Amino acid sequence: MKMNPSLVLILSLLGMPLAHAVEVVVGQVGPMSGLDANQGRAYAVGMQLMFNNVNKAGGINGHTFALVRKDDGGRAEDTISATKQLLTEEKPLVLAGFFGNRNITDLVSSGVLEANSIAVVGYRTTEMRPETPLLYNVRASLRDEIHKITEHLATVGINRIGLFYEDGPGVASLLAATDEAVKKTRGNVISKASYPAGTARVTPAVEVFVKTTPQAIIMVASGAAAAAFIEQYRAAGGASQLLSHSGADIEQLSKRLSEEQLRGVAIAQVVPNPYKISVRLAKEFSDTIAKTQSLEVPVSYTMMEGYIAAKVIVEAVRRQGKNPNRSGFVTALDSMDSYDLGGYLVSFKPGIRSGAKFVELSIISGSGKIRQ
Repeated sequence: MKMNPSLVLILSLLGMPLAHAVEVVVGQVGPMSGLDANQGRAYAVGMQLMFNNVNKAGGINGHTFALVRKDDGGRAEDTISATKQLLTEEKPLVLAGFFGNRNITDLVSSGVLEANSIAVVGYRTTEMRPETPLLYNVRASLRDEIHKITEHLATVGINRIGLFYEDGPGVASLLAATDEAVKKTRGNVISKASYPAGTARVTPAVEVFVKTTPQAIIMVASGAAAAAFIEQYRAAGGASQLLSHSGADIEQLSKRLSEEQLRGVAIAQVVPNPYKISVRLAKEFSDTIAKTQSLEVPVSYTMMEGYIAAKVIVEAVRRQGKNPNRSGFVTALDSMDSYDLGGYLVSFKPGIRSGAKFVELSIISGSGKIRQ
């Protein structure tokens, strides 16, 4: 039914939603409980902060946003069932904020995304994934993180490297990429050890590195597993420099570890520092936090990543105009070349769905604070 043009003008002036405006439901299935609950919830809070900003400003093209989240406890089998339930009950236009190697692998292989023509915008894993239709990330790739870490080690003269990683089907590509990156800097991976996927059982790995004494150990692990490894390795007298990919969240580490255990640990960060204003995006995030009365979890890099994912989703809706839909999301994302979020660029193209290149190292000081 067409609306009277005069009525449309009046509604617009009054700030009232027009008939074509919709509520864009964004669905998240992630670890709201379990080993990585802090990160799953932080990602959700980051998205909600952005959606609150947009909704308070009247939405985008009149459309508002609602985040619906379901808990998979980090279990891959629950990821699939919860996603199917969410798709049936809530009818989201896009998914976001998924976690876990097997969780993502099983989600893709189940055919759920393809059957529902729905995209995932933003996910976190500890493996190198091939480019996959409908799976978009708003962060640098794990390969980019490994290169950043190995380049740093080369500059300080460290060339005997250990690799600690989560076991799983995608391990071969991680091992090959790490070997390649280390060799480019004239180093050697002298020892490797893994832990079972979805756990924090790290004792056998600790024993390997205590015996082999590499100068530095690269950790490609979940936040919970990284915390357990650092704790046990330091307690066993391990003295290697420890460097982690972005899965090790400083908030999660600081809850479990002492300042002494954390001193000198380096973490590859794939989003701007949420604790200081370095770019416009960080200023916007900081202002949003300041206006928020209470947070479900502490501010973290993971929360910033969720905020970024939500900004990308909002931009994809803006580009669709009056009628956002699932296929429109894919079209909008595939054409999102060099989208500047405020000092942080996201670029997608058909066949290229790892959207960013930003990587920097943060080093934890003796007082347990982050320094770049």
